[in-house]
Amino acid sequence: MKVIITSKNFSASDHLKDTIEKKFEKLGKYFSNDIVANVMISMERGKQKIEATINAKGMIFRAEENAVDAYVGIDRIVEKLSSQMSRFKEKLQKKYKDNKELVFHDIPEYDEALEEMKVVRTKKFDLVPMTAEEAILQMEMLQHTFFVFLNMETDNVNVVYKRKNNDYGLLETAY
Repeated sequence: MKVIITSKNFSASDHLKDTIEKKFEKLGKYFSNDIVANVMISMERGKQKIEATINAKGMIFRAEENAVDAYVGIDRIVEKLSSQMSRFKEKLQKKYKDNKELVFHDIPEYDEALEEMKVVRTKKFDLVPMTAEEAILQMEMLQHTFFVFLNMETDNVNVVYKRKNNDYGLLETAY
């Protein structure tokens, strides 16, 4: 696995970069060699924010952590990513059984005040055809509370979202 480390409002030391690469080597055994992990370290409100994304040809694993100590944050990030892989191993195996990017047998089994509203960030992304169940899986792997997708059954843009009671909802568009 190749690890790309970038920093924003923060200068990462060589020791920190080496530590990140060593920690991500542990996750590397779950993937083929050509997978890339992007790690972003930034300084926000006196804490270091670490974001990691692994894009494995159709599967996206993502975790973020705020920590006073970047080394502690990296440990938590690796733990979160490993936990994601373990939690969703069975579903990933069903969907991506022919994907050579992920080595399933190496993945361990899972144990267990009003402010002004304004758009502060805009993202553009391609709509990928998938089922609602696949969209829920992708949403959980991204650790988001909603996910926009092209429903392959209806050919319409839909949104799945996580409800407060941890159930899921589906918003269907009509025009």
